[in-house]
Order: sequence, then structure tokens, then C-alpha cells
Amino acid sequence: MGTNTLIWAFIGFISGAIPFSVLLARRFAQQDIRRVGDGNPGAANAWRAGGWRVGVLALVLDFLKGALPVGLARFLVGVDGWALVPVGLAPVVGHAFSPFLRGRGGKAIATTFGIWCGLTLYEAPSVLGVCMILSYFAQTVDAWGAVLAMLGLGVYLLARQAGAVLLVIWSGNLAILVWKHRRALREPIRLSPWLLKLLRQAH
Repeated sequence: MGTNTLIWAFIGFISGAIPFSVLLARRFAQQDIRRVGDGNPGAANAWRAGGWRVGVLALVLDFLKGALPVGLARFLVGVDGWALVPVGLAPVVGHAFSPFLRGRGGKAIATTFGIWCGLTLYEAPSVLGVCMILSYFAQTVDAWGAVLAMLGLGVYLLARQAGAVLLVIWSGNLAILVWKHRRALREPIRLSPWLLKLLRQAH
């Protein structure tokens, strides 16, 4: 593992670990978002605590802390091949297990979009976004929505023969999302009412 890889993996980890949602909610709403909603220190609870302005800013920063270090490492510095695996996953690991929050970081959805932007520009985030919209429309369990969207991205990567490096990053990313959503994933998938109605009519 080269020096550039170690440096950019470290930069990505620290970038991912900065709890922007917690900091913004504390600054603008005087609240600890870990005591709001489901207790997740992410953009959704920042939105709940501080309104849409705080929520959108937190969402953008959580995206950028994945996109910038990975994109700079890949397209500016030229980190490529297997060296991309630790660099690509570092922001998600940092966000999910932030040392600034004693290892209890967020669920890493926005940061996941960020790293895939850094890896593939618009391609993978677009596919992931479409898959997420479809999965949230088709069923009602948020955790399953995120996991199904990632599975959709995996199918796309396989279909376009993306290569082993991106597939390994995808596998690590999926594993982290599953771990962070593990409690909610105990709940079975529940199809949306409109889809259930459509299926009944089809029979």
C-alpha cells in the first residue's frame, strides 16, 4: 500500500468522521440530535431538530465529505486500482464509526452517495438514487429501502462489468449499511399499499 493511499485513506476517514449534523444542530438549534427522532446523528435528525435549512446543509456536507476526498484522490492525485478500495471506503467508515462520537456515527447514506460520486462522477449516484426512489415507493421500511437500493446498484455494476475494485468497494459499503441498519432490518419488508392493491387487482 503506497504512501498516497495511506494519506488519502486517512484524509477520507477524518473527513467522514466529522459529525456535521451534530455540530450544525448544536449551533443553530441548540439541540443534541442524538436525542431526536431515532437518535441517529445524521442529516434527517438535523432536519427534524433545526428545520430544512439545517437539514439540507447537513445533507450537502455529509455528501461532500465522501465525494471530495475520494474524487480528489482518484482524479487529481491519480490513486487507482486496488488502492481505491481503502480510499473509497474510508469516508463511509469514518462517518459510520466516528471517533468523535465514540464510534456511534450515522447511517452513512449521504456519504455513500458522496463516495460513489468521487468514484464514478454522476453514474453510480444516479443509479443509486433511482433505485432508492423505487425501493421507497415499493415498500415502507426505510432500512430496507437503503439496502435494496444498494443491491440495485450492485446489479448495475455487475451488468456493466464494472470490475473487481468497484465491486469490492460496493461489498464493503453494503456491509456497513447493513450493520448500521441491522436492528431495523429485523422488521420484514412491507409492500406499499398501492403496490399491494395493484397485485390484488392483477390476481
